[in-house]
Amino acid sequence: MKIATWNVNSLKMRLAHVLEWLKQSETDILCLQELKMTDDAFPIAELEANGLGAVWFGQKTYNGVAILYRKDKFEAPRDVIKNIPAFSDDQSRLIGATFKSQLGDLRIVCGYFPNGSEVGSEKFAYKLNWLDALNHWLQSQLTRYSNLALLGDFNIAPDDRDVWDPKGWEGNILVSPQERQAFQNLLSLGLSDSFRLFDQPEKRYTWWDYRMLGFQKNHGLRIDHILVSDALKAAIKAVDIDRAPRKWTKPSDHTPYWIEI
Repeated sequence: MKIATWNVNSLKMRLAHVLEWLKQSETDILCLQELKMTDDAFPIAELEANGLGAVWFGQKTYNGVAILYRKDKFEAPRDVIKNIPAFSDDQSRLIGATFKSQLGDLRIVCGYFPNGSEVGSEKFAYKLNWLDALNHWLQSQLTRYSNLALLGDFNIAPDDRDVWDPKGWEGNILVSPQERQAFQNLLSLGLSDSFRLFDQPEKRYTWWDYRMLGFQKNHGLRIDHILVSDALKAAIKAVDIDRAPRKWTKPSDHTPYWIEI
């Protein structure tokens, strides 16, 4: 089974990319972020025509998350939840669903974490509060589901290995001590950074700025992650960042990251 995450930066613009990549990669479950569309505009007919089902949570212009799955492998998921319970939020940033799998119940949580804008700003405070609420909610989820994966655009580069220019980025948003501590707090729940379960070459990233030839120069950040519970950790066979879609015409500024279990 292959599970992946991808911030597509507008599903309307990149639906063809998503369908092509799913076909090439043979991914079974794909978490998407930044749909940038309302629920009624979600392309469920096109997805179903390609053998895919989905649950989604949209928002006009900004945000939006979805979980796509192969209908020949999975029944419609249950226990679908939208946004973090007990955290009041008018932004569509999180969706969770439970799939019946060979491993048993598989809980998939897809999140588009707040960017935070600037350290010390109101948006930064919102980001930290959101992360704290996520942490508290995941405690109960991990008690209920032994097979759990948290996927998405975290908007956090966990350490200097995940930043092309650590000195230049030091103290900035996405790499601040507060954000990195919040990432560690998620790991402390009993989750593992799937990417770091394997030896990795240097300078592997999932996001590159459109400006200043960011991708061509590999001036990137690793901010898209899949955190896994101990039960899934034991079952992971491989992981990889697929850079190919970043080379396609009018690509997202992110590229897919996947794990195989």
